[in-house]
Amino acid sequence: MPQLNPAPWLMILVFSWLIFITIIPPKVIAHHFPNEPTSRTAQMPKTNPWNWPWH
Repeated sequence: MPQLNPAPWLMILVFSWLIFITIIPPKVIAHHFPNEPTSRTAQMPKTNPWNWPWH
């Protein structure tokens, strides 16, 4: 049964993880989002309460 021979499958596993660990992370880290988030001010805007008459 060829499935029990680990030699080719082990190398495929090792090479695929090598690609995942060395090539893909720098490409993902180098990605820049088009809309960078801006920092919000610590002061919240003052809101006025609604003064509605209840009937």
